[in-house]
Amino acid sequence: KGERVLGRAEREAKVKERAEEKEKKKRKREEREAARTGAVEDKRTGLPVPIEDAGAEEGPAPSSQFHGGKLYDYQGRSFIDPPSDVKNAANKEDVTSFIPKKWIHSYEGHTKGVSTTKFFPKYGHLLLSASLDGTVKIWDTCRTKKVMRTYSGHSKGVRDVCFNFDGTKFLSASYDRTVKLWDTETGQFISAFTNRSIPYCVRFNPDEDKQGEFLAGCSDKKIIQYDVKSGEIVQEYNQHLGAVNTIAFIDENRRFATSSDDKTIRLWEYGIPVVIKYIAEPDMHSMPAVAVHPSGKYVCYQSLDNQVVTYETVRDRFKLNRKKAFKGHLASGYACGVAFSRDGRFVGSGDAQGRVFFWDWKTTRVFRSLKGHDGVTIGIEWHPMEASRVATCGWDGVVKLWD
Repeated sequence: KGERVLGRAEREAKVKERAEEKEKKKRKREEREAARTGAVEDKRTGLPVPIEDAGAEEGPAPSSQFHGGKLYDYQGRSFIDPPSDVKNAANKEDVTSFIPKKWIHSYEGHTKGVSTTKFFPKYGHLLLSASLDGTVKIWDTCRTKKVMRTYSGHSKGVRDVCFNFDGTKFLSASYDRTVKLWDTETGQFISAFTNRSIPYCVRFNPDEDKQGEFLAGCSDKKIIQYDVKSGEIVQEYNQHLGAVNTIAFIDENRRFATSSDDKTIRLWEYGIPVVIKYIAEPDMHSMPAVAVHPSGKYVCYQSLDNQVVTYETVRDRFKLNRKKAFKGHLASGYACGVAFSRDGRFVGSGDAQGRVFFWDWKTTRVFRSLKGHDGVTIGIEWHPMEASRVATCGWDGVVKLWD
């Protein structure tokens, strides 16, 4: 009898110890979660971010290096001023686009994969590239075809970049949980923004009078609207149930659409944090890349079921157009970019096997596919002026120009 009582007492003590251990673990978990402000995952590699790396990180001191010969020419123009022949050609409106046939140049200099590229607004005489090596480089696409400046200041890879309206400044969003604002010409670091989560996409409002604010889609399921001058958060759009992957301005930039890992699309009125339309279908997949048609009437998303899907945005509607689905490539599991030609006649996309695909917009048939990169072709950008020129980037660390 005494032995039985003793055994029960031991069991009770053990149960009590276990309960205390569980409570301790629970408390630690809660503290970690509070520090992280939400579970975070690196979408490019699929690996969880270490807990000790949870806060916004202090990277190397922001700096930039100029690689050109002289900062200014004999007329006092810097490298961001477009050449006079490019300026004159920019005024032509009726341009017929063509599919590129051959690879004409490679820009090499990044030590790791390149996440995305962006042409200089309107003229496209410069090309910005963001890399997983933590740097952003700007390249000449007209004359020297060389790197002009390198911007360093992130401790981890750069996921996205975005020029402002006139290209004098740009934003870089990094896995170190910061968004940094840079002066394109001087390379000067202007300011940093963070809400302690990873910014997956950043966008200035395309309107010229709204360049004082920008949006960042983050891993903590929020879209944050920042004030550029003060660095403060002006607005939070918080309805998604997963990390926000894309932001696309529609309806003359009065509204924007966001896609997320929760496999939904939500429409917002700019400046008002209330969802005006919510799209979620059982057959929808995550959509990690977006492009807006030059007419503004359509938005194309890279869907992770190996197709590019199209939504109509005409007359306050945002509706799936099932006839406009572009198939034939393999993009499942990768955020391969999508791009439109200047006249909207062609759609381009990267591919998990390193190919570059082009479709005819009217027929949705594959027009041409080219072997682009060793590994994934993650980004594609159509030149804003040259009707048949396209830039692609991949995880081989190379940016390629096609014509």
